[in-house]
Amino acid sequence: MKRVLHVGCGPQTVVGRHPVFRAGEWEETRLDIEPSVQPDIVASMTEMPMVADASHDAVFSSHNLEHLFPHELRLALEEFRRVLTSGGFLLVLVPDIQKAAAAIAAGDWHQALYESDSGPITPLDVLYGHRASIARGQPHMAHRNGFVIASLLASLEAAGFANVHAKRSSYDLVAMAYKDHRPADSPYINGIRAPAPAPRRDRPLDQTAGASRRCTRRSMSGQKYGIWSAGAPITTEGMVSPAAPPMRS
Repeated sequence: MKRVLHVGCGPQTVVGRHPVFRAGEWEETRLDIEPSVQPDIVASMTEMPMVADASHDAVFSSHNLEHLFPHELRLALEEFRRVLTSGGFLLVLVPDIQKAAAAIAAGDWHQALYESDSGPITPLDVLYGHRASIARGQPHMAHRNGFVIASLLASLEAAGFANVHAKRSSYDLVAMAYKDHRPADSPYINGIRAPAPAPRRDRPLDQTAGASRRCTRRSMSGQKYGIWSAGAPITTEGMVSPAAPPMRS
């Protein structure tokens, strides 16, 4: 029986709810900093000493990394990698702030992007955390960090992960990364591989008198998303198990 560590689980489970983690094939260890959700382990994702080295075949984390300060991100990712077995993988979901920024730039900052268990989510909620929940006395819902697809790929590589891939899924980014190598029979995402950063080139689109300077930037994804323009071609691989709907605590 393979083991998955569900980090920041909230009241939810992942085994049997996500096609990668099929019931009968996976045993789940639930970890959360909040005791009231009755996790198996009460701990912060940045410090999990009670989870042994190389003790789990997978780590799953949905909508947690954005709640960390930037300087804490590397600590959490290195903890995730530490507890993985050789050939084990991390599957992580975070909000896509590039999509939120595009909505804000279009003037739709106040419009709901989607409905979550906590209520409607606007572009500002994606950037700063769910404001209604924070106002109700839940400051842990605040966002202290944010990701575009390139920064998520770079963060995973910097933490030592291999075979790093990511893709967009609605208003989320979904990434998969392996501790050291990907076994031939293991899942992977049909998405964007972590490329070498392309040189940033800003050029004015409008230099008429009185006009504000507007620039295009080269996207590492090589695809048009909102206000970002296409860049160099990307390398993709084949399909994984179909992605399940995002799990949000």
